[in-house]
Amino acid sequence: MRRALTVLLMAAAAPLAAQQPPNLEPLPEPPPIPPGATDESLEPDVTILKRGEDTVQEYRIRGHLYMVKVTPPHGVPYYLVDRDGTGVMARQDVMPTLAVPMWVIKSW
Repeated sequence: MRRALTVLLMAAAAPLAAQQPPNLEPLPEPPPIPPGATDESLEPDVTILKRGEDTVQEYRIRGHLYMVKVTPPHGVPYYLVDRDGTGVMARQDVMPTLAVPMWVIKSW
């Protein structure tokens, strides 16, 4: 029984082993980046400060502060983001607010 099963599996696998992969062509090199396509002024400047025990990272583009990441020594980091560009920072947590489902299991 085992011998017949082994022979059957080998017979089914023989055509798969005989197949040759298709002739693959190498990919051409990507073209060079055109001059002026990258703007160095759009890269954020990150300033890392230590305030008390908190680590504060300030992100600026062209001198404009748009985001602050505060990492406490024990806890989850949180972000202060200038959403409108007015300079008013609003807290934006990494984790969304948790909505716990509540169902009535039993009432009397």
